[in-house]
Formats: sequence, structure tokens, C-alpha cells
Amino acid sequence: MHTETERKFKVNGLAFKDEAVEACRMKQGYIASVNGRSVRVRISGGNAWLTIKGPGDPSGISRSEWEIPLSSGDAADLLGLCPGGIIDKTRYIIPAGGGRRFEVDEFHGENEGLVMAEIELGDPDEPFERPAWLGEEVTGDRRYYNSYLSAHPYGEWGA
Repeated sequence: MHTETERKFKVNGLAFKDEAVEACRMKQGYIASVNGRSVRVRISGGNAWLTIKGPGDPSGISRSEWEIPLSSGDAADLLGLCPGGIIDKTRYIIPAGGGRRFEVDEFHGENEGLVMAEIELGDPDEPFERPAWLGEEVTGDRRYYNSYLSAHPYGEWGA
């Protein structure tokens, strides 16, 4: 088991793209999502994974996570089992210093207009440099979890 410790932020503007060292389109869906637990299938760049996440701690910063590689065919079949919408996004990788990186997701389709950044940390209080494009912190706000966005698109409540 791996414990994921990350903080989430809205992103102001598109200036982050100038700092990106990588970009990849992703599609993902949620086979199940209940009580802070989720089972996700993701296809990205010819690779695929099944990810199981446990409930988060009270701050929403840390949670248990298991990730299992899948064949692209199995992942495509599993996407067909997802009851909510499919998340479609482009993920940009941006170096954050100290060996860390921001993963910035620009959403497409029903979540068009939403741009979010995450940074995975060693512990919840680890300091990191905040670039100018990093906006409001939304760590722990379930509306910004991809599992929520698959069932309640941003265009319905946030745009």
C-alpha cells in the first residue's frame, strides 16, 4: 500500500503551459465511488491502470492508494462499466523543485474550463514554492475530486 499525500489547487490562466516539460491526454472513469473510496480506470499514452483509493484523512491531504497495471483492451472494457461520465483531460508535468512536480490537469468535455494542479508531497507540512499561476487551494473539497466531477460536471456548478 502507498499513502498518497497531495495538495490540490485551482489554476489561474494558462501560463503554466510555458513551464511544462511533458503533456499527455488521459481518459478515466470510476467503476465505484462511495464514502471517499473509489475504484478508477485510467488510460494515458498507451498505458492503463486500475487504481483503488481509500478514504482521506480529515484534511483531505493523505489517503491510501493501490495502482495495478492493465492492458489497454481491459481498461477500455472497464471504462464501459463506469456509471458516471468519463473524465477527459490533458495532464501537464511541471517541475516544482526539490524533486517534486506539479501535475496540472486541463479538463475537456463536460468539465471544460476547469484547470487544476496537484503536488504530491512527502508529508502534509512539506514546504514548496508556489508559482504565480497557482490559485486557490481546494485540498479536501470533494467537488474537485475527479470521482465527483465524473458524476457532477464542473460546467453544471462551477463555470
